[in-house]
Amino acid sequence: MGELKYLELHGNRLAYQDEGQGDAILLLHGMAGSSQTWRSVIRPLSRKYRVIAPDLLGHGSSAKPRSDYSLGAFAVLLRDLLDELGVARATIVGHSLGGGVAMQFVYQHPDYCERLVLIGSGGLGPDVGWTLRLLSAPGAELIMPIIAPQPVLTAGEKVRSWFAKMGIESPRGGEIWNAYSSFSDAETRQAFLRTLRSVVDYRGQAVSALNRLNVRADIPIMAIWGERDAIIPVQHAYAALEARPDARLEVMAGVGHFPQVERPTEVVDLIDDFITSQRAAEIEQPATPV
Repeated sequence: MGELKYLELHGNRLAYQDEGQGDAILLLHGMAGSSQTWRSVIRPLSRKYRVIAPDLLGHGSSAKPRSDYSLGAFAVLLRDLLDELGVARATIVGHSLGGGVAMQFVYQHPDYCERLVLIGSGGLGPDVGWTLRLLSAPGAELIMPIIAPQPVLTAGEKVRSWFAKMGIESPRGGEIWNAYSSFSDAETRQAFLRTLRSVVDYRGQAVSALNRLNVRADIPIMAIWGERDAIIPVQHAYAALEARPDARLEVMAGVGHFPQVERPTEVVDLIDDFITSQRAAEIEQPATPV
């Protein structure tokens, strides 16, 4: 994992990774995640690009205040982060919740966006895993400390260590475990619930960006989805394609909700090809007569 850096934004500490030089790529992780989810993607991308991967407020090593965790608030925070880092425009890449944040960012601050890449993104339909629906319900505050007690986490880490020594590892399972184990911290639990309830209720996802995808039709879009995504089904990717027929869709066979950890090399190649091909298209486009 790359070195974390820190800065103060809106009175709160924000952790982020910042590697490489060149055109900027902003990587946004999902709910209960952190910039660590991009650990296998940052280094290869940073050979050609400047890669910025924050821990969103309430996640990872960033502050977890009693605050606004709406998509709009995240978008404002990211705009100010780019300003602080001297980045005028970037390719925005969002996974899961990060995809919803990315689409909100494009909607609120389109001048900062060169391209949009959605990976197993939220915000494109109501369907979502039943676990998140249950945790959005009143009373989850009382249940969460019970479902992630320290003895269970300690035992789980030992089992993971044994499997790793035998060469048995599951990238997808590792991401889910990292999210689960973070709930042992009270501040993380509260920030998670505030974030979750801003976008999910017992009926599913409560926020949709489908009707906004055409607002900035000049911003190219690519969607990357795992065919076996059990958290946000691949049908949402096809819904996005229907809303933006010019979008590029890549469905990865045998992959679940975390393409960036399950098939990182392919994700890196897809992002690089998307940026490169879009640049070529812009160069080939004839100038508008004056």
